[in-house]
Amino acid sequence: MYYIGIDIGGTNLKAGLVDESYQITAAKKMPLQFESMEQMGDVLARMAMDLIEENHIPREQVASVGMGFPGPVDDRKGVVIKTVNIPIRSMPVAEMFHRHWDVPVHLGNDADCAALGEFYHYEDKNIESLILVTLGTGIGTGIILNGKIHTGLNGCAGEGGHTVIVHNGEPCTCGRRGCWERYASATALVRQTRAAMEANRDSAMWELSGGELSGAGGRTAFEAMRRGDAAARAVVDQYLCYLAEGLSNFVNIFQPEVICLGGGVSNERTEDLLDPLQSVVLEQCFGREADRHTKLVKAKLGNDAGIIGAALLGL
Repeated sequence: MYYIGIDIGGTNLKAGLVDESYQITAAKKMPLQFESMEQMGDVLARMAMDLIEENHIPREQVASVGMGFPGPVDDRKGVVIKTVNIPIRSMPVAEMFHRHWDVPVHLGNDADCAALGEFYHYEDKNIESLILVTLGTGIGTGIILNGKIHTGLNGCAGEGGHTVIVHNGEPCTCGRRGCWERYASATALVRQTRAAMEANRDSAMWELSGGELSGAGGRTAFEAMRRGDAAARAVVDQYLCYLAEGLSNFVNIFQPEVICLGGGVSNERTEDLLDPLQSVVLEQCFGREADRHTKLVKAKLGNDAGIIGAALLGL
Protein backbone atom coordinates (compact mmCIF):
# COMPACT_ATOMS: atom_id res chain seq x y z
CA MET A 1 0.00 0.00 0.00
CA TYR A 2 0.95 3.64 -0.49
CA TYR A 3 0.22 6.87 1.36
CA ILE A 4 0.06 10.34 -0.17
CA GLY A 5 1.37 13.35 1.72
CA ILE A 6 0.77 16.95 0.68
CA ASP A 7 2.73 19.80 2.26
CA ILE A 8 0.98 23.15 1.85
CA GLY A 9 3.53 25.96 2.00
CA GLY A 10 3.21 29.70 1.61
CA THR A 11 4.20 29.65 -2.06
CA ASN A 12 4.23 25.99 -3.17
CA LEU A 13 2.38 22.71 -2.87
CA LYS A 14 4.52 19.59 -2.56
CA ALA A 15 3.11 16.08 -2.74
CA GLY A 16 4.80 12.73 -2.27
CA LEU A 17 3.93 9.09 -2.68
CA VAL A 18 5.17 7.25 0.43
CA ASP A 19 5.57 3.47 0.64
CA GLU A 20 5.27 1.14 3.63
CA SER A 21 8.95 1.70 4.46
CA TYR A 22 8.13 5.40 4.95
CA GLN A 23 10.17 6.41 1.91
CA ILE A 24 9.11 8.89 -0.80
CA THR A 25 8.96 6.98 -4.08
CA ALA A 26 7.63 9.83 -6.23
CA ALA A 27 7.09 13.54 -5.73
CA LYS A 28 5.34 16.48 -7.35
CA LYS A 29 5.60 20.24 -6.83
CA MET A 30 3.57 23.16 -8.08
CA PRO A 31 3.00 26.84 -7.25
CA LEU A 32 0.25 27.58 -4.74
CA GLN A 33 -2.36 29.35 -6.87
CA PHE A 34 -6.08 29.52 -6.12
CA GLU A 35 -8.79 32.15 -6.25
CA SER A 36 -11.16 30.65 -3.67
CA MET A 37 -11.21 27.97 -0.99
CA GLU A 38 -13.46 25.91 -3.27
CA GLN A 39 -10.80 26.00 -5.97
CA MET A 40 -8.15 25.13 -3.40
CA GLY A 41 -10.00 21.92 -2.59
CA ASP A 42 -10.10 21.04 -6.28
CA VAL A 43 -6.37 21.74 -6.67
CA LEU A 44 -5.43 19.45 -3.76
CA ALA A 45 -7.55 16.59 -5.09
CA ARG A 46 -6.25 17.00 -8.61
CA MET A 47 -2.66 17.05 -7.40
CA ALA A 48 -3.08 13.79 -5.47
CA MET A 49 -4.81 12.07 -8.39
CA ASP A 50 -2.21 13.30 -10.87
CA LEU A 51 0.55 11.95 -8.65
CA ILE A 52 -0.73 8.38 -8.75
CA GLU A 53 -1.79 8.51 -12.40
CA GLU A 54 1.65 9.75 -13.48
CA ASN A 55 3.24 6.88 -11.55
CA HIS A 56 0.71 4.24 -12.66
CA ILE A 57 -0.55 3.50 -9.15
CA PRO A 58 -4.18 2.23 -8.94
CA ARG A 59 -6.37 4.22 -6.56
CA GLU A 60 -7.14 1.13 -4.50
CA GLN A 61 -3.45 0.86 -3.58
CA VAL A 62 -3.56 4.21 -1.76
CA ALA A 63 -4.49 3.75 1.91
CA SER A 64 -4.97 7.42 2.73
CA VAL A 65 -4.12 11.02 1.86
CA GLY A 66 -2.68 13.36 4.47
CA MET A 67 -2.16 17.11 4.30
CA GLY A 68 -0.07 19.44 6.40
CA PHE A 69 -1.25 23.05 6.70
CA PRO A 70 0.52 26.06 8.27
CA GLY A 71 -2.02 26.53 11.04
CA PRO A 72 -4.48 24.70 13.31
CA VAL A 73 -6.75 22.01 11.89
CA ASP A 74 -9.63 19.83 13.13
CA ASP A 75 -8.86 16.38 11.76
CA ARG A 76 -12.04 14.89 13.24
CA LYS A 77 -14.17 17.20 11.12
CA GLY A 78 -11.73 17.41 8.23
CA VAL A 79 -11.59 21.20 8.54
CA VAL A 80 -8.70 23.66 8.33
CA ILE A 81 -9.42 26.23 11.04
CA LYS A 82 -7.00 28.91 9.93
CA THR A 83 -3.73 29.22 8.04
CA VAL A 84 -0.83 31.62 8.37
CA ASN A 85 -0.09 33.77 5.29
CA ILE A 86 -2.72 31.93 3.20
CA PRO A 87 -6.36 33.16 3.09
CA ILE A 88 -8.00 29.96 4.40
CA ARG A 89 -10.56 29.99 7.20
CA SER A 90 -12.91 27.16 8.27
CA MET A 91 -12.23 25.22 5.06
CA PRO A 92 -13.90 21.75 4.87
CA VAL A 93 -10.97 20.15 3.05
CA ALA A 94 -11.99 16.51 3.51
CA GLU A 95 -15.50 17.15 2.17
CA MET A 96 -14.12 19.03 -0.84
CA PHE A 97 -11.58 16.30 -1.54
CA HIS A 98 -14.20 13.55 -1.35
CA ARG A 99 -16.14 15.14 -4.20
CA HIS A 100 -13.31 13.90 -6.41
CA TRP A 101 -11.96 10.82 -4.63
CA ASP A 102 -13.45 8.82 -1.78
CA VAL A 103 -10.23 7.95 0.05
CA PRO A 104 -9.53 8.50 3.79
CA VAL A 105 -8.26 12.05 4.27
CA HIS A 106 -6.33 13.28 7.32
CA LEU A 107 -5.25 16.81 8.21
CA GLY A 108 -2.39 18.05 10.36
CA ASN A 109 -0.40 21.13 11.23
CA ASP A 110 2.75 21.32 9.08
CA ALA A 111 5.15 21.36 12.05
CA ASP A 112 3.31 18.40 13.60
CA CYS A 113 3.61 16.52 10.32
CA ALA A 114 7.33 17.19 10.15
CA ALA A 115 7.71 15.91 13.72
CA LEU A 116 5.80 12.75 12.81
CA GLY A 117 8.06 12.20 9.82
CA GLU A 118 11.16 12.49 12.00
CA PHE A 119 9.59 10.16 14.57
CA TYR A 120 8.98 7.37 12.06
CA HIS A 121 12.50 7.76 10.69
CA TYR A 122 14.32 7.92 14.03
CA GLU A 123 16.96 5.22 14.38
CA ASP A 124 15.58 3.84 17.66
CA LYS A 125 12.17 2.39 16.83
CA ASN A 126 11.37 1.87 20.52
CA ILE A 127 10.98 5.55 21.42
CA GLU A 128 7.52 6.92 22.13
CA SER A 129 8.19 10.66 22.47
CA LEU A 130 9.93 13.17 20.23
CA ILE A 131 9.79 16.93 19.82
CA LEU A 132 10.88 18.65 16.62
CA VAL A 133 12.14 22.24 16.88
CA THR A 134 12.70 23.98 13.53
CA LEU A 135 14.79 27.16 13.61
CA GLY A 136 13.74 29.31 10.67
CA THR A 137 11.92 32.60 10.16
CA GLY A 138 10.22 31.75 13.43
CA ILE A 139 10.39 28.61 15.57
CA GLY A 140 8.18 25.74 14.55
CA THR A 141 7.58 22.89 16.99
CA GLY A 142 5.79 19.56 16.81
CA ILE A 143 5.19 17.22 19.75
CA ILE A 144 4.90 13.44 19.58
CA LEU A 145 3.78 11.76 22.82
CA ASN A 146 3.05 8.05 23.18
CA GLY A 147 3.65 7.68 19.45
CA LYS A 148 0.97 10.22 18.50
CA ILE A 149 0.84 13.92 17.64
CA HIS A 150 -0.18 16.03 20.60
CA THR A 151 -2.64 18.57 19.20
CA GLY A 152 -4.36 19.66 22.40
CA LEU A 153 -7.93 20.81 22.90
CA ASN A 154 -8.33 22.79 19.69
CA GLY A 155 -5.52 21.70 17.39
CA CYS A 156 -3.29 24.60 18.49
CA ALA A 157 -0.94 22.79 20.89
CA GLY A 158 2.78 22.75 20.30
CA GLU A 159 3.38 26.42 19.52
CA GLY A 160 6.63 26.44 21.44
CA GLY A 161 7.93 29.47 19.58
CA HIS A 162 5.29 31.54 21.36
CA THR A 163 6.24 30.65 24.90
CA VAL A 164 7.76 33.63 26.69
CA ILE A 165 11.38 33.49 27.86
CA VAL A 166 11.90 37.25 28.48
CA HIS A 167 9.19 39.04 30.47
CA ASN A 168 7.97 42.16 28.63
CA GLY A 169 10.65 41.53 26.00
CA GLU A 170 10.65 42.17 22.27
CA PRO A 171 7.19 42.38 20.64
CA CYS A 172 6.19 39.29 18.67
CA THR A 173 3.88 38.95 15.67
CA CYS A 174 1.54 36.83 17.83
CA GLY A 175 0.77 39.83 20.03
CA ARG A 176 2.82 38.79 23.06
CA ARG A 177 6.22 40.10 24.12
CA GLY A 178 9.39 38.14 24.78
CA CYS A 179 8.50 35.02 22.79
CA TRP A 180 11.15 32.35 22.32
CA GLU A 181 11.20 32.77 18.54
CA ARG A 182 12.07 36.46 18.92
CA TYR A 183 15.36 35.38 20.51
CA ALA A 184 16.23 31.91 19.20
CA SER A 185 14.95 31.67 15.61
CA ALA A 186 17.32 31.92 12.65
CA THR A 187 15.90 35.39 12.03
CA ALA A 188 16.77 36.38 15.59
CA LEU A 189 20.32 35.08 15.18
CA VAL A 190 20.80 37.22 12.07
CA ARG A 191 19.45 40.28 13.86
CA GLN A 192 21.76 39.67 16.84
CA THR A 193 24.72 39.18 14.49
CA ARG A 194 24.11 42.48 12.71
CA ALA A 195 23.73 44.36 16.00
CA ALA A 196 27.09 42.98 17.15
CA MET A 197 28.69 43.98 13.85
CA GLU A 198 27.52 47.57 14.25
CA ALA A 199 29.00 47.64 17.74
CA ASN A 200 32.29 46.01 16.67
CA ARG A 201 33.60 47.51 13.44
CA ASP A 202 36.78 45.44 13.57
CA SER A 203 34.97 42.10 13.85
CA ALA A 204 35.72 39.31 11.38
CA MET A 205 31.98 39.17 10.80
CA TRP A 206 32.34 42.18 8.49
CA GLU A 207 34.79 40.39 6.22
CA LEU A 208 32.58 37.29 6.11
CA SER A 209 29.62 39.51 5.19
CA GLY A 210 31.40 41.24 2.31
CA GLY A 211 31.61 44.49 4.25
CA GLU A 212 27.81 44.86 4.31
CA LEU A 213 25.34 44.36 7.16
CA SER A 214 22.93 42.85 4.65
CA GLY A 215 25.51 40.18 3.87
CA ALA A 216 25.33 38.70 7.37
CA GLY A 217 23.40 35.44 7.69
CA GLY A 218 22.74 32.67 10.15
CA ARG A 219 26.22 31.15 9.77
CA THR A 220 28.21 34.39 10.01
CA ALA A 221 28.68 34.49 13.78
CA PHE A 222 29.51 30.78 14.00
CA GLU A 223 32.10 31.03 11.24
CA ALA A 224 33.70 34.15 12.73
CA MET A 225 33.76 32.50 16.15
CA ARG A 226 35.73 29.62 14.68
CA ARG A 227 38.26 32.21 13.46
CA GLY A 228 38.72 33.41 17.02
CA ASP A 229 36.55 36.54 16.86
CA ALA A 230 35.49 37.60 20.36
CA ALA A 231 32.40 39.56 19.30
CA ALA A 232 31.15 36.57 17.32
CA ARG A 233 31.78 34.28 20.28
CA ALA A 234 29.60 36.57 22.41
CA VAL A 235 26.79 36.39 19.80
CA VAL A 236 26.90 32.61 19.64
CA ASP A 237 27.07 32.18 23.41
CA GLN A 238 24.09 34.48 23.95
CA TYR A 239 22.12 32.79 21.16
CA LEU A 240 22.77 29.33 22.62
CA CYS A 241 21.55 30.58 26.00
CA TYR A 242 18.29 31.75 24.46
CA LEU A 243 17.91 28.49 22.57
CA ALA A 244 18.63 26.43 25.69
CA GLU A 245 16.01 28.34 27.69
CA GLY A 246 13.20 27.15 25.44
CA LEU A 247 14.57 23.63 25.08
CA SER A 248 14.84 23.32 28.86
CA ASN A 249 11.22 24.38 29.22
CA PHE A 250 10.18 21.62 26.83
CA VAL A 251 12.23 19.06 28.73
CA ASN A 252 10.84 20.11 32.11
CA ILE A 253 7.26 19.86 30.84
CA PHE A 254 7.40 16.74 28.67
CA GLN A 255 10.69 14.93 29.40
CA PRO A 256 10.76 13.64 25.79
CA GLU A 257 13.19 10.94 24.80
CA VAL A 258 14.42 12.97 21.84
CA ILE A 259 14.45 16.60 20.69
CA CYS A 260 15.29 17.04 16.99
CA LEU A 261 16.64 20.38 15.82
CA GLY A 262 15.87 21.35 12.23
CA GLY A 263 16.40 24.38 10.02
CA GLY A 264 19.62 25.86 8.71
CA VAL A 265 21.10 26.62 12.14
CA SER A 266 20.97 22.90 13.00
CA ASN A 267 23.62 22.25 10.35
CA GLU A 268 26.32 23.90 12.46
CA ARG A 269 29.09 21.65 13.76
CA THR A 270 28.07 19.34 16.61
CA GLU A 271 30.80 20.72 18.89
CA ASP A 272 29.55 24.28 18.31
CA LEU A 273 25.80 23.66 18.66
CA LEU A 274 24.50 20.33 19.96
CA ASP A 275 27.26 19.61 22.47
CA PRO A 276 27.03 22.93 24.36
CA LEU A 277 23.22 22.88 24.15
CA GLN A 278 23.08 19.35 25.57
CA SER A 279 25.29 20.42 28.46
CA VAL A 280 23.32 23.59 29.32
CA VAL A 281 19.92 21.91 28.99
CA LEU A 282 21.01 19.12 31.31
CA GLU A 283 22.19 21.66 33.88
CA GLN A 284 18.88 23.53 33.78
CA CYS A 285 16.45 20.62 33.86
CA PHE A 286 14.85 18.65 36.63
CA GLY A 287 15.89 15.03 36.71
CA ARG A 288 19.52 15.76 35.91
CA GLU A 289 20.52 13.13 38.50
CA ALA A 290 18.57 10.40 36.69
CA ASP A 291 20.26 7.82 34.51
CA ARG A 292 18.22 8.76 31.41
CA HIS A 293 18.06 12.20 29.79
CA THR A 294 16.54 13.82 26.73
CA LYS A 295 18.82 13.43 23.72
CA LEU A 296 19.38 16.38 21.37
CA VAL A 297 19.91 15.36 17.73
CA LYS A 298 19.83 16.94 14.30
CA ALA A 299 16.68 16.40 12.24
CA LYS A 300 17.59 14.38 9.16
CA LEU A 301 14.67 14.53 6.72
CA GLY A 302 14.93 18.20 5.75
CA ASN A 303 12.13 19.37 3.47
CA ASP A 304 10.86 15.79 3.10
CA ALA A 305 9.76 15.60 6.76
CA GLY A 306 6.47 17.44 6.18
CA ILE A 307 5.50 15.26 3.20
CA ILE A 308 6.34 11.99 4.94
CA GLY A 309 4.62 13.01 8.16
CA ALA A 310 1.49 14.15 6.34
CA ALA A 311 1.36 10.87 4.44
CA LEU A 312 1.58 8.91 7.67
CA LEU A 313 -1.16 10.81 9.54
CA GLY A 314 -3.45 7.87 8.83
CA LEU A 315 -1.22 5.63 10.93
